[in-house]
Amino acid sequence: MKSAAEIEILCRVATARMPTKWGMFNAAGFERAANGTQIDTALALTMGDLSGEAPLLRIHSQCFTGEGLGSLRCDCSDQLSMAMRAIAAEGHGLVIYEYQEGRGIGLMAKLQAYELQDSGIDTVEANHVLGFRADCRDYSLPVAILRELGVHRVRLLTNNPAKARALSDAGIEVVARIPCEAKSSPYSLPYLRTKKEKMAHALGLPHHDGTGQIKDLRALEAASPHALHWI
Repeated sequence: MKSAAEIEILCRVATARMPTKWGMFNAAGFERAANGTQIDTALALTMGDLSGEAPLLRIHSQCFTGEGLGSLRCDCSDQLSMAMRAIAAEGHGLVIYEYQEGRGIGLMAKLQAYELQDSGIDTVEANHVLGFRADCRDYSLPVAILRELGVHRVRLLTNNPAKARALSDAGIEVVARIPCEAKSSPYSLPYLRTKKEKMAHALGLPHHDGTGQIKDLRALEAASPHALHWI
């Protein structure tokens, strides 16, 4: 997390309706100056009333290669689709979309990491060769946005325990961490195995369902501890 001295005032730039194939969302753009030079930006895609029970939340990092180019090397595009579909099914919730390509290293460094992975090393080792941590993301901006929106309790759609810890440490109550696992492919499986084995992501590889969907969240929340992890 950034220190208080590094974080400037959060500014809501604009809010507009965002019709999607899953339903009507509102898209709010936020900016925050950091260190006096860098501008951090994020979108909050919201649906319905967020003031009642803990809404579904997906904190999602931009993945241009997966979401824009259709790359099969990762599960990012499928996870975003799954989250928006799940929120639409419930009728309320939000996605906070951050511009932290490649777990925070940027697009060009991400391509360099891919090049290294093509030579036989995994994603974590590639980041280290390039001088980065395995995960360089910072979640202070989503926390600020949640506070601005008056959201203090959430059900978090993620396989990454670090996201849940970051929110909890910042005072956002994570009522539940709901798995958001997409079907793996031969291209994404090495990446997902590394996330599970080296980054402690809660993945049940191999994924047998094959649907890439969260079908019934209420049923999921009533299922076994293997399906849902309470915080």
